[in-house]
Amino acid sequence: MLIPIGDDDRRLAGPAFVTVGLVMANLLAFFLWQGAGANQIAMYGWSVIPVEITQGIDLVQTQYVDAGGRSVPVPQAPGPTPVYLTILTAMFMHGGYAHLFGNLLYLWIFGDNVEHRLGGWRFFGFYVFCGIAATLIQVATAPDGVIPNLGASGAIAGVLGAYMVFFPKNRVHALFIYAIVSVPSIVAIGLWVAFQFFNGYGAIMETQQLGGVAYGAHIGGFLTGALLAGVVRLAGIWSPSSSSPPEPREHAGDLPRRW
Repeated sequence: MLIPIGDDDRRLAGPAFVTVGLVMANLLAFFLWQGAGANQIAMYGWSVIPVEITQGIDLVQTQYVDAGGRSVPVPQAPGPTPVYLTILTAMFMHGGYAHLFGNLLYLWIFGDNVEHRLGGWRFFGFYVFCGIAATLIQVATAPDGVIPNLGASGAIAGVLGAYMVFFPKNRVHALFIYAIVSVPSIVAIGLWVAFQFFNGYGAIMETQQLGGVAYGAHIGGFLTGALLAGVVRLAGIWSPSSSSPPEPREHAGDLPRRW
């Protein structure tokens, strides 16, 4: 498995302020609001519970799910009003340090290029839209589920989809076993996508999961981001201030559950 650690940013002329702001928002939410994971009320009340979204209710009592023939309690807590706001709040919440910093690594590496290509405000709207789409797709895989879903990687998966469409040949530096390799983004991100589909198929075969990775959100976010980026590329909608305009050659012819 390739672990990205950087990419070729030589074409970028300046900082990506929205990307930096999103990174900071996720850090503040985790450390100040979630108490670095200690605030269980925030985690269970403000994350996405699929059945709350599909039925428009706010669960406050502990729910129970069957796991291997035993009944396992799933805590619940009061959330926002209306409960649909959790679709937004869950995008900035994380289940632990590895979950948080793993997501932010991908956002930091790939977000700036996509932001420069779209422009700041468009990128922000794109990021939020991908996150919402990813959440709804994940909810659709288990509409009666009571397992909390939280994390930014549905939105970040959308960023990866856009990056692969906009910059298929850009070099991504990645850790592979004990070596650092440099491969085209279509290879690095393509392997990530293949991993999501492979593991997502296995997850769909399970009747109930107690936490783990929400592969439906990853796949849904990626496909949403790639589709939107494809439309933008075909329409030629680029940021006037983009420091990385499309190359002429390319432009002319071509428990909780975490995400």
